[in-house]
Amino acid sequence: MKTTLLLKTTFLLAAFALTTAVTNAQPVPELVFSNPSLQSGTSGADGAVYRFPDVAPNVDGLITITARSSSDVNITNIDLASTGYANAFQPQINYKNGSAPANSNWWIDFDFSFVVKGTSIPTVVTTFNLTALDVDGDGGSLNEFVQFSAPQSYVVENNTLLSVSSLTELIFGILSPVKKFVGPKTNFTDINVNATEVMTTLTYTNKNFFRMRAGGTTANSSTSAADRMYSFWFRGFAYNTPIQNTLPVKLASFSAMLNKSKVDLRWTTSSEINVSHFIVEKSTDGINYTDAGMVFAYGNATDQTNYSFSDNVNINQAAVIYYRLRSVDIDGRSELTEIKIIRIGKQNESGISIVAYPNPATNEVRITIPANWQNKKVAYQLFSVNGQPVRTTERANSNQTEAINVSSLAPGLYFVKAICEGQVAQQKIIKQ
Repeated sequence: MKTTLLLKTTFLLAAFALTTAVTNAQPVPELVFSNPSLQSGTSGADGAVYRFPDVAPNVDGLITITARSSSDVNITNIDLASTGYANAFQPQINYKNGSAPANSNWWIDFDFSFVVKGTSIPTVVTTFNLTALDVDGDGGSLNEFVQFSAPQSYVVENNTLLSVSSLTELIFGILSPVKKFVGPKTNFTDINVNATEVMTTLTYTNKNFFRMRAGGTTANSSTSAADRMYSFWFRGFAYNTPIQNTLPVKLASFSAMLNKSKVDLRWTTSSEINVSHFIVEKSTDGINYTDAGMVFAYGNATDQTNYSFSDNVNINQAAVIYYRLRSVDIDGRSELTEIKIIRIGKQNESGISIVAYPNPATNEVRITIPANWQNKKVAYQLFSVNGQPVRTTERANSNQTEAINVSSLAPGLYFVKAICEGQVAQQKIIKQ
């Protein structure tokens, strides 16, 4: 999959039918992302908006650089047309100038939107397929990954090597489902459309906007292959033995609450299709997980179904426990949720003490709230040393530990503040 000196991941976007609510654009077999121009912002920086003209008749595409895991992630070229596919969106991204240390995790978020040609008037794509091609590794320590917000469904090969998980993220203040696909460490040579075991196709309907994240991770050793080219091409590919996943479980919520000597885990599904059971998995290092317990699923449901599981942590010696939920369908396929974090330790019984860690922080700060704040509405705020708010978020039913991304903040001293039912607690942290 690699070309020249770049290790290349290609993401191909296929459009089967495109009509717009404003322009009456006719369906097209392929959307063309080429010849971009910087519309606003600083090239390569967060907030930069690029216009791709005529992706379809009377339709332009706008791509915004939304966020990145740290300032060590850079865009060398927003659309590298000299290799790969001329009609594809092909950003070149590097982490630490291509040399990533062990146990690294990096990414960049892109927002895709469609507008009427030459304007900023939104227009809707009724149906399109997004194919991630050649999601693999460097043959050593590196895994590529990509994730997409709110797809309708997705397809993988029967013998897929991709690890699939279900997450939720706040996008414009709305909690949105996200599908994440992690490739193997194996390096597949060249951009091979026949390597269906390292590709997936997602389907979207009636969309004007979606968010994509492209990134990579390293395991216990470093790599010099963290200079990657990603490619998004609006056209389709065939699978040998495709498995259609219509997202059998739509998870409405998943929470973890510390309750004296146990952790209460609760989750709610908004719909289920042929679901067999759920496995609660736990870890003390955030990497290696074991089964904590199993809960049988309702199976098939079109309305909300509530589940719960309690894990005894009275004999646990770890300071922090990580939980995730695995849903398993009747064919044995499974998906993972986002990770919930529980901090074990004595807390101030007055209910006005929080614990913010790690301190100093680099990418994110985790905030552990008092026991009597859990499952309540909690506002989290981060202030600079001069009192200016730099991060604000709110959880309607707060977990014991929540995380705030601080990767883009300048190094220095900050104050973390949590507010619940008129009670306020705060702590100083240092951003490295």
